[in-house]
This record gives sequence, structure tokens and C-alpha cells, in this order.
Amino acid sequence: MPDTTYLEWPFFEEEHRRLAGDLQAWVLGQDAPDEQDVDAACREWVRRLADGGWLRYAIPAEYGGIRNPLEVRSLCLIREQLAQRAGLADFAFAMQGLGAGPISLFGSEALKRRYLPRVADGSAIAAFALSEAEAGSDVDAMRTVARPDLGGYVIEGQKTWISNAGIADFYVVFCRLGDKFAAFVVEADNPGLRVTERIPVIAPHPLGTLEFDRCRVHAGAMVGEPGGGMRVALGTLDVFRSTVAAAALGLARRALDEAVRWTRTRQTFGKPLSDHQLTQARLADMAVAVDASALLVYRAAWTRDLGAPRITREAAMAKLYATEAAQRVIDDAVQLFGGRGVVSGGAVERLYREIRALRIYEGTSEIQKLVIAGQLFKETAHV
Repeated sequence: MPDTTYLEWPFFEEEHRRLAGDLQAWVLGQDAPDEQDVDAACREWVRRLADGGWLRYAIPAEYGGIRNPLEVRSLCLIREQLAQRAGLADFAFAMQGLGAGPISLFGSEALKRRYLPRVADGSAIAAFALSEAEAGSDVDAMRTVARPDLGGYVIEGQKTWISNAGIADFYVVFCRLGDKFAAFVVEADNPGLRVTERIPVIAPHPLGTLEFDRCRVHAGAMVGEPGGGMRVALGTLDVFRSTVAAAALGLARRALDEAVRWTRTRQTFGKPLSDHQLTQARLADMAVAVDASALLVYRAAWTRDLGAPRITREAAMAKLYATEAAQRVIDDAVQLFGGRGVVSGGAVERLYREIRALRIYEGTSEIQKLVIAGQLFKETAHV
């Protein structure tokens, strides 16, 4: 059984311990759907997560959710538990939260009532469309534009690396609006929107490119204030960045569990692999990295839930450290498994593919370092 003693840390309350236990039991009872058709598998996970009531944690209470405001500790616990057992289930949960996040945090009452209950009950799949071919973390390079037209707006441009492209029912799309930015909800059946490319990746999930050609939306589709698109994007990422770190933590915990079990049974030179001092040293390093990641992840979530004035630095630190540490932990697990570690379909081989993208999604490790340094300079500007 995985180590759950960390749930006794002061970051958590009894409801979090119940949530973790209930979700762990639920996940263990799920057989993974066939991932040969990744779109169908993702839709199936959305349905199951909705039926289990887990998607309600990604939506505010008055719109079919559990808590108001969104509680980041619960989001992190759910992503950690899902990532340990089923990477695509974690992806499905994460994208319902991230895709609906701008509406939950900044949307009008009309947008909230139109979309959020459908995300909570699984009848609508959400997506977050920020990245472009030449504008990933460099948002100033964004070329997708929206211009006022006939009481609404017309969007022109292209987005890529968009998760849930092709299966989403709606997209929150970020555009230039004059010399500032804005965010709009675009329905998947809008005649001005089409998916032009599906992008295969090493850990399969729905990913693709969107093209906007005279894509008309009404004024009420704007999320937040005119010109406030970057506030919407950054505010949403501040909430959900810690959950990326939690998913990485879940992958690392699974890798450590697999490595401990394997080294106890694998015989080398007449004794279990676990009896060798080099093995013990490697496992010790892995365990320290997992616990250090957990401390950073749940500190970031706890500070956000308590309304601390400083959350960006904590979230960036958690995302940076947990994703990088998980990569090292999983690589160590593959090494301990030896030849079996690179056999396609094995647990640690799957983890090795799944972790790599988390060091890039929602801000690369290099961007997190710039965010942290920027926060340091901001905090010491008066010195």
C-alpha cells in the first residue's frame, strides 16, 4: 500500500483524509479503458469521474461543485491519486478543471450558469487555448487577435498544443484585443473554428491545433474584463499550477512503490537487490525527493486556500521542484528495473513517458525559474 502518513501533516483536515481514502478506493476499483482510441478513452474517464462525483471538486459549489471557492488542496489530492494509477484519468480531470477554470474564477454569472454545471456532470468537455506555435510562455508573441464587430467579436489566428483539441465542447481562447489581451469562450461547433491537426505525443492524449477563420462570438462570451485576458490566464494558472506538481508527485510515488517492491523480489548475486547498499542509497534519494516534493506541493496549495497574499512564488517552486524531482525518481526506478524497465507497457516505462510532458505543460521548468526570480526581485525592490 502507498504511504499516506503525509496526510497527517498540518496542511490537511479530516475531510482531506476522507477524500484521499475514498478516491484511492475508487481508483483501485477502476479498470482502465482501452487506450487504442485515446479520444474515446478520455471521454470514458470524464464520464466515470463525473459519475463518481470527482469532477464536482473542480467547480464552485453554487454551480454543481463541492467547495466555494475552489479548494486547491482537494484538487492536488485528486490529481496525485489519479496520476498514481491512471495517467489519462488524471489528464481528464485536470483539463475539466483548467478548461473551466477561467470561467469559475473570472466568468460572468451567465457564463458560469451555462458551462460549469455541464463540466461538473461530465456532459461538456472543456479546453484551455493559450499556446501558439511562436508564443508558448512568451505571451507577448501572441498573434491570434479579436476585433470588435457588430456588437460582438471576430477571432482570427491559430492555437496549437491544445489539450482536448477535437473532443472539447468549448474552448477558452486567449487573444490580442488592441494592445492588450482578452479571453473568450468559443463553442466547438462554431463555424469559424476547426481542428486542423492532431498531434501525437509519447504519452497519448488528445492534443492538437485550432484555426480561427472569421470566428464570430457574441460580447457575452468574453471571460473577465476587456483587456483583462492576461489576468484571467495568470490567475487561472496560479490555481492549477500546483496541481501539475501534484500529478508529478503521484507519478513519483508510484515509481518509488514499484521500485521498492521490485528490489525486494529481484535476486542478484545471491541476494535480493534491496540488500545491496547502492540500491538502498538510490531508494533513499528517491524517498527524500518524494517527501520534499509533497511538502512544496501542499504548502503551495495550503497558502492558496488560506488566501495568503503571496502564492505565485510558492506555486512556481512546487511545479519546478516536483516535476524535475519526479523525472529523476522515475529514471532511478527504470534503472533499478534494468532491462524490464524499458519494456513497453510496463509500469515504470509508462511513468517514464508520462512524466516528461509535465516539465513543459503550464510553464516549462525554465519559465518557473524566471517566475521565482522575478518574485524575489519584486519582494526585495525596497532593499
